[in-house]
Amino acid sequence: MLEHLKRFQVVLDRVERKLDDLTRRVGNLEMSVAGVRRDLAHLEENDAAMSIRMDYLNERVERIERRLELTS
Repeated sequence: MLEHLKRFQVVLDRVERKLDDLTRRVGNLEMSVAGVRRDLAHLEENDAAMSIRMDYLNERVERIERRLELTS
């Protein structure tokens, strides 16, 4: 009976080590996903800023065309 308990303890120790390893790996994955989300948010922010700048430039070009009477 003592031999069986020792084997169970060895197996349990191995399972606990694997669980600890998996817990660390999941934590690393969560940090990576958070980083990707942060990068995507930054890209969306840049996209919005570029859109605003393009709208502003478009308005300026239209004003210049009107002043120079280039529009038909």
